[in-house]
Amino acid sequence: MAKRAAEITAAGMHNLLLSGPPGTGKTMIARRIPTIMPPLTYDEQIELTRIYSVAGKLDNKSLIKSRPFRDPHHSITKTGLIGGGTFPLPGEISYANFGILFMDELPEFRRESIEVLRQPLEEKRIVINRLSGTVVYPADFTLVAAMNRCPCGFYPDRNKCKCSQGDISRYLSRISQPIMDRIDLKVEMPAINFDEISGKIYSENSKSILRRVIRARKIQEHRYSGKSILFNSRLDGSLVDEYCILNDSSKEIIRDSFDKTDFTARSYHRLLKTSRTIADLEGSEKIQDKHVMEALMFRMSDRKE
Repeated sequence: MAKRAAEITAAGMHNLLLSGPPGTGKTMIARRIPTIMPPLTYDEQIELTRIYSVAGKLDNKSLIKSRPFRDPHHSITKTGLIGGGTFPLPGEISYANFGILFMDELPEFRRESIEVLRQPLEEKRIVINRLSGTVVYPADFTLVAAMNRCPCGFYPDRNKCKCSQGDISRYLSRISQPIMDRIDLKVEMPAINFDEISGKIYSENSKSILRRVIRARKIQEHRYSGKSILFNSRLDGSLVDEYCILNDSSKEIIRDSFDKTDFTARSYHRLLKTSRTIADLEGSEKIQDKHVMEALMFRMSDRKE
């Protein structure tokens, strides 16, 4: 499921949350996502190069040609994350433009550092106001986050986890509902068994996944030709209605899910955009029931207790 979620993330630039105990491969999956992402377009290379040039981070490169993967430590300040200073410079969210911002151990980040992501996750830019003026930097990044299920990391294995329910609730509550709403795919990763560690289970390689991702990317490129977007995750309200059309049975599937989940309008639209990407990966012009059901599967953590 985690590999499939990574594929959908790469194909439509959807935000992803991986949760589970230590040693299950959360960080490994996150770090592999750039290997299955479509190549940067020339215009993306130019914009990304400008950001790094402003910050003096080009390192003798004339042009940045690969999608960035930024993984700031959880001790990073709000300014380090979004940018700022007396003469405002870009932050990590701008260095991750057109690429991945990986936040490992998400609940360990300062609450204000997490909450400040709400606006750029929607608007794909960050506005920094200073007395000397206002600076706007691009922040069209894809958020990939990883977290444990409790402070010690081993819940629900009560043979290892000694955290109280209060400890667990306080730990999980560090991630607000508005932030969770902005995450399209949520995967709970179980502990790894022996066959997985010893390599006896077939695992598809990155090259074949990349081929599907590039094919889905070309479908989106054709669909949104002349528009200001490149990926399904960047659809706004009116474009969602135009390109994420559901049949009656798919609508009924989602309607039934509304009674069992804490869906908001935002999470509903994100569900539709994820369904559109899943359909594109299959080469399907229309969103079908199975595409909606898979998208719902990746939001099972939204279900009501």
